[in-house]
Amino acid sequence: MTITAYPLTWPTGWKRTPQGQRTHGRFGVAKTTPGGWKSHSSELPVSQATTRLLNELARMGAPHADIILSTNLVLRLDGLPRSGQAAPSDPGAAVYWRDPYNGQPRSMAIDQYTRVEQNIAALAATIEAMRAIERHGGAVVMERAFTGFAALPAPATGRDWQVVLDLMDMPEPTADDVRKAYRRLAAVHHPDRGGDPAKMAELNQARDEALRFCAI
Repeated sequence: MTITAYPLTWPTGWKRTPQGQRTHGRFGVAKTTPGGWKSHSSELPVSQATTRLLNELARMGAPHADIILSTNLVLRLDGLPRSGQAAPSDPGAAVYWRDPYNGQPRSMAIDQYTRVEQNIAALAATIEAMRAIERHGGAVVMERAFTGFAALPAPATGRDWQVVLDLMDMPEPTADDVRKAYRRLAAVHHPDRGGDPAKMAELNQARDEALRFCAI
């Protein structure tokens, strides 16, 4: 899988939020009134959301050069999303980085909000919350959690999806057959259960291809 900052590269195996189920995000910009009261504006620029995310990853020790923020927003000259452009139809945001402690590739993606900047801010807030776990003595818990965010590589075997999903005996499997086979094999091969990341990536692609076949 080639990871690009633009257009959006959605991580292998991450579930998408249907368009009709996306909601309006509430991340905003802190403002101080003349009387000293703090309030939040509902408008959050893309640039500020991006800065929040980069800062949270930097606090976690991830070098800036190892971070790729991927969206459907056109990029500035520095390779980051540009503010002030029309909102894309797909507002998803994904971030890829390399774990500063063990060098493993990581990824995280959010598309539950209707605006790209809100999804970027949600990524920042999620990483901030996970860092809080470490501050309170939960380093092992955080490491296990981040194991689930491994950036799975795209499969390179090229095997037929029916072979990968063990559906050779079904000439015309249904979408339900595909999902059942995927769940059964994922329970064995998912990295969280001690499986092989490459095998899991192959399963993810086989499932996607099979469901496209079933929809024809």
